[in-house]
Amino acid sequence: MRMNKRWVLPVVGVALLVLLVLALRPSPVPVSSAEVISGRFVESVDEEGRTRLRETYTVSAPIGGYLQRVEPEPGDAVELGQTLFRLEPPPAPALDARSLEQARENLAAARAGRQNAQALLETAEADLGFAESEYQRYRQLYERGLVSTTELERARSERDRRSAARRAAESAVEVAGFEIESLRMMLDIASGERPAGQPELEVRSPASGLVLRRHRCCEGAILAGEPVLDVGSLDELEVQVDLLSMVAVRLRPGMRVLLTGWGGDEVLEGTVRRVEPAGFTRVSALGVEEQRVPVIIDLADPEQAWDTLGVGYRVEAEFLLWEGEDIVQLPTSALFRVDGQWRVYVIEDGRARLRAIERGRASGLVTQILGGITPGEKVVTHPGDQIQDGVRVRPD
Repeated sequence: MRMNKRWVLPVVGVALLVLLVLALRPSPVPVSSAEVISGRFVESVDEEGRTRLRETYTVSAPIGGYLQRVEPEPGDAVELGQTLFRLEPPPAPALDARSLEQARENLAAARAGRQNAQALLETAEADLGFAESEYQRYRQLYERGLVSTTELERARSERDRRSAARRAAESAVEVAGFEIESLRMMLDIASGERPAGQPELEVRSPASGLVLRRHRCCEGAILAGEPVLDVGSLDELEVQVDLLSMVAVRLRPGMRVLLTGWGGDEVLEGTVRRVEPAGFTRVSALGVEEQRVPVIIDLADPEQAWDTLGVGYRVEAEFLLWEGEDIVQLPTSALFRVDGQWRVYVIEDGRARLRAIERGRASGLVTQILGGITPGEKVVTHPGDQIQDGVRVRPD
């Protein structure tokens, strides 16, 4: 009994000391955490853009005179050659021989331009015929398993491009014809003559499509060259996005683009058609000068947007720079630099352990990890000053 009593005080003292140490020990630091995962990773860039038409025709008054009321309104469909508005030409002024000869030379130049456009059309038709035969040959080879799907798609893409080039050449011929008609009318009036039985000048549509904008609607005097209507076809709808030059250099024609924020629930798909070679300077809202480059996007299926999208509409474009499957990734907020090397805090047995990792691509809030960590481990996101190597932590 005396021996037991001798051990009581030391045991109680040790117990009190242990309790004191436990009471004074720092409590675990609450931290936010995230799990390292492996899955699909997309490196992308987001930027606002606007819709536009590849070709827009501004119909102007070919001569000065008195404009009659313009009937077509924005959104009205028009056909090629349809009368858009009428002009009552003023009395023909007396022109000197030099001005009259210049008008004739302009008409001759326009006729030569139409011949050139016709030659380009014939070339485009020949190229299309060859591309069509090549596509048919590749399709037959593909059905026999002699060529790959990529080669067949390349032949189809070449055929589609040649078809678009032919349509553009046809439009150029039509535009040249209307230019000749306009110059001929100007020459008739400049010569002091008015066509017999035609007291007024009819200005026709240079293309089929819609009236996009009406600059003049009411009767009144108008000067030569003053715009009256803008005409275009929504079949040629495309998107222009002005990207920072450091991002534009990473783009290539054919890259996928996802279009959102245009007002609809669905995501429209497109591809980069052209990165323009000339940039420009824009001052941001913060007063910083930025070098921007226009990037033109073709809609993969324009018909999805015809009934809602128009010209000059705002969209949000996401350029998919790189895609991969089974990519190890974690939140970008978990990474920080120490002595020039990327590191993270990994949660092991309730403690934060500093670990070096190899960083890959970054896409907004997520970063690719090439080495140093495995899927399933947990890391500390937004580590603060209280987090040190070995500190006890309490994940959320």
